[in-house]
Amino acid sequence: MPLTVLLVDDEPLVRAGLRAVLSAQPDIEVVGEAADGAAVIPLVRQLRPDVVAMDVRMPLLDGIEATRAVLRGVSEPPKILVITTFENDEYVYGALRAGADGFLLKRSRPAEIVNAVRLVAEGDSLLFPAAVRRLAAEYGNSSAREAMDRAALTEREADVLRLMTRGLSNAEIAERLVVGTETVKSHVSALLAKLGARDRTQAVIAAYESGFVSPG
Repeated sequence: MPLTVLLVDDEPLVRAGLRAVLSAQPDIEVVGEAADGAAVIPLVRQLRPDVVAMDVRMPLLDGIEATRAVLRGVSEPPKILVITTFENDEYVYGALRAGADGFLLKRSRPAEIVNAVRLVAEGDSLLFPAAVRRLAAEYGNSSAREAMDRAALTEREADVLRLMTRGLSNAEIAERLVVGTETVKSHVSALLAKLGARDRTQAVIAAYESGFVSPG
């Protein structure tokens, strides 16, 4: 089965460009388009895409609120890849905090666009550029630090989280730590539960906001 994608952007040329790039791949199918976040939920329910590639800034309902709406209102929600013009856009960070799974610049090369969609769909590695790491660190606060302390991660869970913050996949983490991939998956599941994080992105945000890792 092909990987299915819904495109959401208020610029027709951007949607056309993304459609051309993604539809050229034999394993990816663009199943629909929307010009605003307000149309996302009904289309997601109708089309059941694997990934929603969504502009973060839109006139009626932006990518932050649309992300919240999808995660709150859809059972088994799709992965959400937010798209923006500027990598230091606080809207992007807001969308990631709201539950988006990855990040893509509109000026990305075709191969980078395809790779981003596939990475987000697989769900075991991150698109979390340096500019967004810095924003996460700037949002650090005492409650985030206290939550990390309460999580009481084991030494190995802490090692896994540090490698996750670098964007490494489970297979790459397993290679670094010289353990099996299933062992890494178990550690990831455990640390997500301890942190109360929905997914890897939320865990990495917690790591930066708490000062567990620094953006350097």
